This record gives sequence, C-alpha cells and structure tokens, in this order.
Amino acid sequence: MLTALKGNILEALSPDILGVHPNSYLVLEDGRVAGIHTVLPKSMGEAAVTDFGGALILQSFADMHLHGPQYEITGTGMDKPLLQWLEAYAFPTEAKYADADYARKQYRILAHDLIQNGTTRVAMFSSLHTDATLILMEELEKAGVTGYVGKVNMDRNAPPYLCETTEESEKETLRWLEACKRFTLVKPILTPRFAPSCSDRLLSFLGKLKAERNLPVQSHLSENTGEIALVAQLFPDCPQYWEVYDKYGLFDRNTLMAHCVHSDARERTAMRMRDVHPVHCASSNNSLMSGISPVAQMLREEQAVCLGSDVSGGTTLSMLRTMANSISSSKDRGSMMQDQSQAISIEQAYYMATGAGQRFLGHGVGFAEGEPLHAVVLDDTGLPKLPNITFRERLLRAVYRLDDRHIRAVYSEGLRRL
Repeated sequence: MLTALKGNILEALSPDILGVHPNSYLVLEDGRVAGIHTVLPKSMGEAAVTDFGGALILQSFADMHLHGPQYEITGTGMDKPLLQWLEAYAFPTEAKYADADYARKQYRILAHDLIQNGTTRVAMFSSLHTDATLILMEELEKAGVTGYVGKVNMDRNAPPYLCETTEESEKETLRWLEACKRFTLVKPILTPRFAPSCSDRLLSFLGKLKAERNLPVQSHLSENTGEIALVAQLFPDCPQYWEVYDKYGLFDRNTLMAHCVHSDARERTAMRMRDVHPVHCASSNNSLMSGISPVAQMLREEQAVCLGSDVSGGTTLSMLRTMANSISSSKDRGSMMQDQSQAISIEQAYYMATGAGQRFLGHGVGFAEGEPLHAVVLDDTGLPKLPNITFRERLLRAVYRLDDRHIRAVYSEGLRRL
C-alpha cells in the first residue's frame, strides 16, 4: 500500500550535511520509505497523502542514554554533584522498582511521554530488577518505542538495598536474557552501571557473555573527577578508565559510553579506534557539576557521538531541549577556552540526536529507503514569519523555541503513534 507525507522534509545526512526537501513528498510502501519526491511520480499517483502543510518533517529522535526508573525524579536534587546525588536520590528511587506493579505504572507513563516528545529510539538503563526490566521493555514496545534496554548490573559500591551478590547478578542476567526473546522492537543490552559498581568477576562474566552472544554494551565513562579517582583506586592495573572496560572485552563498536566529559586525547583515540559510540549528555553534565564535554573536538576526530537526555541527571526528556542544551554548553566551553571551534552547529546537534543513534542501532542514513519510517512532524508555523529565513534557521529556531505541544505526529516502525 502506497502512502505519503507531504511537508518540508529535513534529514540528517552526516554531522555536517542537512538534507533539505521543501514542500515534498515522503513516500512509503507498507510503512517503509520508498523515496522523497518534489512531485509524486505517476506510478505513485494513487498514494494516500497526509498533507502537513508548512510543517517540518524530521527524523524522529534517538535518545541513547537515559535511566528509566529515574524519570519520576526529573529535576530533583540538582544541587548535588554526581556521587552524592546518586546516594540521595537515584538509588532510593530505583529501589522502588522491586515492586512490579509500581514499575508498570511508572514505565507506562515514561513510554507514553517518549512518544509525545518524538523519541522513538532509545538505549535505556533499567534498574537491577529483572522483572521490572521486562515490564519496561513491554511498555516501550507497546507504545512503539524501539531500541535497547538493559538490566543494570551492580554487585559492589552500592547501598545494601540496591546491590546484588555476584552470583545473583549473573543468574538474573541470564534469566532476563532468556525472557527477552519474546520482544521484537526492544532488544537487550548489557549494562554494567559503571566500572566502580562491578567486581572483576562480574565484569569478566559480562565480557564473556557479550562475546558468546554478540550483545551490545552500555555504561558510563569519565563523567566526573571523583568517579575517575575511584576507578583508579579500584583498578590500579588500568592506567585509564576506558581500559577497565577494554580489559574485559566490553569496549568495541557495539558499545555506548555515556558522558566522556574528561576523556583526554588518549581515551578519545581508543574510542575512535574501536568505534565506540560516546553519548553526549549536556544537561546532566551541567546539572550534576561534572563539566563540559569536548563534543566538538570528538566530532572533528570523527567520533560517532550520539545524544542522550540522561534523565534524570538530565532535566528534560525532550530531545529538542537536549539539542539546545548541547549547542549552548558547547558555546560555554568555547567561551571558557576562548576558542570558537568548541561550538557545535545545528547540523551536528540534529545528527547526534537522530543519525548517530540510527547508526548504532544498525539503520541507514537519513530517511533511508527500504527502512520502516521513523519520523516526527514539528509545526513551527505559529512562530513569527521572518523574511528569507532558511530551513536551517527554521530548524535551529525550532530547537530553541518549540516543545511537545508543537509535535503534530510521530511515526515509528512505519506506524503513526501520535
């Protein structure tokens, strides 16, 4: 069945190239992209057209780092640095997800709100609770959110009420992976919370599991100076933080590493050589006083940088706000260093919020032909009419001024979800 969306189509073709298709048709065949045309070809003349007028049709967003159980405390405790914030707010909240009914209620809200904000692809941390993690995956899949979810592993340096034994962590991880086979849109990702929360034995177990089953991995890297010092103390045989993950086979092209605020040239080179995907989380880097990531430098080095809201260290689920925060924080870094090259562009922010995540998840560039449609329709027509405004300028203005109230439609896996 042929259908088409009509509007102003913008696609992220690379970190530096914005594909612009004014007043064009995004043609679908059975929900899969069949091409973009300024005029419908005769062979597609009978396509049912949904006309969005002057609105912007964008790739939907890929939030590649967020903590599902923390969504309910978004904006709470923003006066504390990372390690203190975890102890005071994040850990007590995550402990509540031992209750499956509570988890169901909260995760249903989260799944709904992701779609409301135009996010259809994720890489998400659950808690360490197997049953709650499966509930999260169920609720995301029902809402139309795709991607990866991980059961958190942590067998040390955590409160007693939120810490597994090594044996429990291994056993529950295997039980979780077995139960994940029923999902089609949401897949498992191994999730050592961060190196300090995992013993050598647990990291070794996860590395072997990754190799045996070809599983992706997500964790944290060089977010905070206190965290880095703790890693050095716990793993004295590893000169740098990244080498802990590398030692156990958890650092390659199927790996997401969130933050990378304090990654020096050697650590960044290791990420680039192994095609590890850094995930930039500007909002939480600022809120938890971790610092400002050298994201522009990583992009110049051709790192595959993704974008993450990092709810709830980050203060918003909106990837529009996350893009705006990323641009603004990069300018702050540029001001501090008196170096304008530290600032990122709207093209780079849009690519990090869409295309980079698509790449990690195994999809093509932009609105890739043959792939199920993932799109968000953003209506900026209520903003002041400016003479000669370019589509690039419209996108930048939309990122700074619009929110979920301006999202007219969301498509995921070829289906309209909103």
